[in-house]
Amino acid sequence: MTTISIRLPDSVLEEVDKIAKDLKLPRTAYLRRAILNMNNKVKEDRRRARIMKLSKRVRKESMRVNAEFSEVEYDPVS
Repeated sequence: MTTISIRLPDSVLEEVDKIAKDLKLPRTAYLRRAILNMNNKVKEDRRRARIMKLSKRVRKESMRVNAEFSEVEYDPVS
């Protein structure tokens, strides 16, 4: 495991210490969990954005195909 050093404003560190104490966790365990949770949130947000982008692309194609079917359904030649 690698060790890192970070600078935090005193107010942030005080809040970290208070919450970690309330959760009965060492500061490092709390910070580790916070980082893991943020990583998971970023991954999920990116996944959601990718799905939305693909969904919009598929939606456009579906609307085009639906329009073609509508023309065929109401074609007086049929």
